[in-house]
Amino acid sequence: MPRPRSLTTAQIAAAALAVIDRDGLPALSMRTVAAELDRRTMALYRYVEDREELECLVVDLALGGVLGSAPGGVPDRAARPAAAVGPRARLLALLELMREAVGAHPGVLPLAVRHHGGCPSALRWRERLLEALADAGLDAPRRAAALHALVSYVIGALELEHRAVVADAPGTASVPEAFPLLAAALAARAATDPAQAFADGARTVLDGLGLSPGLGLSPGLG
Repeated sequence: MPRPRSLTTAQIAAAALAVIDRDGLPALSMRTVAAELDRRTMALYRYVEDREELECLVVDLALGGVLGSAPGGVPDRAARPAAAVGPRARLLALLELMREAVGAHPGVLPLAVRHHGGCPSALRWRERLLEALADAGLDAPRRAAALHALVSYVIGALELEHRAVVADAPGTASVPEAFPLLAAALAARAATDPAQAFADGARTVLDGLGLSPGLGLSPGLG
């Protein structure tokens, strides 16, 4: 008879996330996860086929705690809100949910980018964005373009916000005097609360997509 399974994929994902949070993404390997679980490396292959599957489990755990798609996660906070909440407000909320999820585990961001087309939690988030875009009246080609713009904004904004963790990069270098407008823009950004800067950028993108503050919103939203 086969030996009973002594681990779950949820436990493996939690151990992998612990490695990333403590030691950074470069430290992630089947060996380090096995050590975290006090198991032999080869024992993990009874539960996880390869590194790619391990990474997707980590993404689902990190994002699912906020988006509600991980085993044992909170109720689906990315679920479609009440009809009284307009498309723009829902889009802003969904973007902020992703920022919140990555902010709790910034080392996972490169994995979320790498697996955004295949992991259930990331797919669920993009589906919710598309639902809101459809309710805003965008046809299929415009929804696709808008989704690309929003996902690109989130990736770029979060990489900038968490660049020291994601890329082990130093702080922002000084800008030569030949670029005064850039220097002023970067200084203004550095002086702005990160959450506010993210929201301001998101609103700017939505404005550019033609999703105005009054688009189907209840008073005070968006």
